[in-house]
Amino acid sequence: MDEVRAGTGNGLTDVAGLRVGHATLSGPGARTGTTVVLAPPGGAVAGADVRGAAPGTRETDLLAPTATVQRVHAITLSGGSAYGLDAASGVMARLERDGEGFAVPGAVVPIVPAAVVFDIGRGGDPSVRPTAETEAAAYDAAHGGPVEQGSVGAGTGAVSGGLRGGIGTASAVLADGTTVAALVVLNSAGTAVDPVTGEVPGARHGLPGEFGGPGATTAPAERVAELYAGHLNPLGTATTLVVLATDATQDKAGCTRLATMAHDGLARSISPVHTIRDGDCAFAMATGTGPAPGPAEVFAMQAAAAEVTARAVAHALLAATAAPDRPSFGSLVAGG
Repeated sequence: MDEVRAGTGNGLTDVAGLRVGHATLSGPGARTGTTVVLAPPGGAVAGADVRGAAPGTRETDLLAPTATVQRVHAITLSGGSAYGLDAASGVMARLERDGEGFAVPGAVVPIVPAAVVFDIGRGGDPSVRPTAETEAAAYDAAHGGPVEQGSVGAGTGAVSGGLRGGIGTASAVLADGTTVAALVVLNSAGTAVDPVTGEVPGARHGLPGEFGGPGATTAPAERVAELYAGHLNPLGTATTLVVLATDATQDKAGCTRLATMAHDGLARSISPVHTIRDGDCAFAMATGTGPAPGPAEVFAMQAAAAEVTARAVAHALLAATAAPDRPSFGSLVAGG
């Protein structure tokens, strides 16, 4: 992995043609939101791998290599638990308006797989959830520039092992020029910080200089352990989501394998993961602007998929901001 470097923005939009948008609900009782990843015009080949025991998803069966539809036009990630699945209809409406979708006689049907995280009531009002209008706002905000990270979009109400979770992203450009990138919504029952050492395991996979100098990724271990031990996480109230992407040419089976590798990145950066309390789900998209890689290049791409996912988890944790009732990793480092 010595020849790997980060892309220009060290994020998902380093895969040319992808756009990311967030919409965050604010106001009394609100701590939730949505995030959309838009494929280039015409869509992208995609696959998925669901590992958590309590997932909230739609259209994942359609991504099986044996299913008919080959391309997706967007992937949506949302708070609101199962209620948040309805938010994807806002993106579908926008895509239909813009003429993007699977062609059927006289119309198009946008293919929009979706997954949700549990954040109900974390802002105080359990009735505040993302809606189709929220996701439409995320669509309208989507762009190809740097991806905002931390306590935004689908990561607004996220919690990880007693600390504030959030959105994180990272990218890698391989020796052959292929770009691989990941976007993560960190909302885990397990912890993304080692409660014995206070270190962030995902940061161990960082590229040179990516996570700052000594101490930037270490918090007081006693405080980390205390928060994790007191973190009550009932069944079905956690989930970490991943959208992985590459510009290489891949079929649905190849994308599914990349999604599987993303789960390896979660296992390197969150402990435990894929539990009875989590609904962990990974999607993978291939825009196909680059050539179909050979076996050696596929191996490197799959290895990078796990690494960028672990790095994205670390960025999500480090970029999160403290809430009145929930410390962040950064606030612990600062002595909060």
